[in-house]
Amino acid sequence: FEVVPADIDEEAAKEGETNAETIVTRLAEAKAVAVSKDRPDTWVIGSDSVVTVEGRLFSKPRSRDEAAEHLRFFSGKKMVLLSASAIARNEEVEWSLSGYAELDVRELSEEFVQSYLDAEWPEVGNTVGVFRMEGRGAQLFDKIVGGHFTILGMPLLPVLKQLRKWGLLPS
Repeated sequence: FEVVPADIDEEAAKEGETNAETIVTRLAEAKAVAVSKDRPDTWVIGSDSVVTVEGRLFSKPRSRDEAAEHLRFFSGKKMVLLSASAIARNEEVEWSLSGYAELDVRELSEEFVQSYLDAEWPEVGNTVGVFRMEGRGAQLFDKIVGGHFTILGMPLLPVLKQLRKWGLLPS
């Protein structure tokens, strides 16, 4: 396999839509289709994630200050993380699916927010929830319900199941 960044306008893909599941699926599909344009007859997987807290949709923070603002807003609240994957070939979406996880953010002190960002910035600036589970991100939460791979950004088990169904992976 090959990792290829998709050149899409994420804000344009979100335009006019308020449903987080629709948005994340749209983004995953747009990425898969965009990358498939230059790869005829190649199966391409696209993925994306979005976060909502109290009904508010969050994007990746544009700065460390904005990341701190997000963390302060998340403090003591339930975060819903939605991840979607899509599989495209020849610029056509052949399959897509979204999954979600609920993450209870613990109460975060200002001291914690700053020390966390001292350790994790700028890497968490590339994540919609300002966390990486493979880093110190687990320290943000009291409780997590949902698939591990969905939290990492791709509902991997359903993707693998679909690839096996099509005979693209051994079953």
